[in-house]
Amino acid sequence: MPSYHKLVRDKIPEIIEMNGQKVMYRRISGEDFIKEAKEKLKEEMKEYLEAQNPEQAIEELADLLEIIYCLAERHGYSKAELESIRSDKSERRGAFHEGWFLETVGDDEW
Repeated sequence: MPSYHKLVRDKIPEIIEMNGQKVMYRRISGEDFIKEAKEKLKEEMKEYLEAQNPEQAIEELADLLEIIYCLAERHGYSKAELESIRSDKSERRGAFHEGWFLETVGDDEW
C-alpha cells in the first residue's frame, strides 16, 4: 500500500474513496499546515520546472497559485489583498515582462 505523507487538495480523499479504495488521512492546522504547504509549494514548483509543454506548465502554474492563495490566507491575507500587494509592488518596482537580466552593479566605469 503506497504512503504519501503530504498535503493534498481538499477533495482528494473523497475522490479516492469514490474510486473504491481505502484512504487514511487527517486534518492539519497551524504551523504543521504552514510547514506542509511550503513542502507542497516546492513540489509544485519542481513539477512546473519539469513541465514538457505549455499545457503541463499552465496546469502546474495553476497548482502553484492555489497553494500560494492558501498560504496567503493562512498568513492573514485574502486573494484580493495579495493581488493588491503584488500590483503595488509592480507599480513601484516593475514586473518581469521586459526581461531585464542584471549582470553587474558598481561604482566603477566600464
